Amino acid sequence: MTHVADVMNELRALSSEANRAGMARFGINTAHALGVSVTTLRKLGRPYRKDHALALALWKSGVHEARMLAAIIDDPAQVTARQMDQWAREFDSWDICDGCCTGLFDLTPFAYDKARQWSSRKEEYMRRGAFALIAGLAVHDKQATDAAFLALLPLIKAAATDDRNFVKKAVNWALRNIGKRNARLNKAAVAAAREMARMDSKAAHWIASDALRELTADKTLARIKKKQ
Repeated sequence: MTHVADVMNELRALSSEANRAGMARFGINTAHALGVSVTTLRKLGRPYRKDHALALALWKSGVHEARMLAAIIDDPAQVTARQMDQWAREFDSWDICDGCCTGLFDLTPFAYDKARQWSSRKEEYMRRGAFALIAGLAVHDKQATDAAFLALLPLIKAAATDDRNFVKKAVNWALRNIGKRNARLNKAAVAAAREMARMDSKAAHWIASDALRELTADKTLARIKKKQ
């Protein structure tokens, strides 16, 4: 196994204050960041793919880019439910949350359970993680039945009134991704969005309006028809 110190040295050598400032402008928590782009991290991670032990060590470092790299290289087959909970409790930025949930955690057999469990958590990034997971599953789980996603729509409606920026954006993302899978789910997602539009909540109204704009667009409907 590659020694974690070697990888950390590589990361520090790639650090950039200009990139770090750019990350902050996009709402990324840079308190423990070096300023290394995701594109660079993906290139750096290629030789370390599925190195679970290295991923755990990188996460433990607490460095922002090391944690992003951990999500890139970890092996979904070796990720445990306990690890998912531990990492999710330590999410401190939307990009780490999304990197873990849409490229690693959503590829595990625990993804649906964790989406349900985290959807009612109070922590902003952990709750975001629930809906980032759903968004990832809607794209990556090609074998899932419509019923699996219909069962998640109540979670989306229940969280629609959460006006925290990073939560409501993920709720919207999850709803849109479900609605783009096929015609049946599109119809269900549109109906859910219309229910949200009637809620006494600015967050729910924003989620509904944005989702309906995409899910009812001719371009979206044509793409769904072509895919089917």
